[in-house]
Amino acid sequence: MADTSDVTRTKSGRLTYRGESFPGYNKQVRTSGGNKKFKVLAKKGDQVKIVRYGDPNMKIKKSSPDRRKSFRARHNCDAVEKKKDVFAASYWSCKNW
Repeated sequence: MADTSDVTRTKSGRLTYRGESFPGYNKQVRTSGGNKKFKVLAKKGDQVKIVRYGDPNMKIKKSSPDRRKSFRARHNCDAVEKKKDVFAASYWSCKNW
């Protein structure tokens, strides 16, 4: 796992880590042409990690109460351990829903 010394800030204020650009720590962005829908540069203390999550072929339809309820139940989004680990893809997926 890397630490914050591996991350550089550009003149425009964006963060660069391993050749990828991010708007900031813990801020999701859409991936381009990847096999996942979103990516985020997660930071916990001094540690950082790129977390990729989401099926690029599925739409997020959280505006539908029934679909939102089903997704959150299926992925157990209300569990305590899912609410804390920012290095887990499930954390970010549940946060979107």
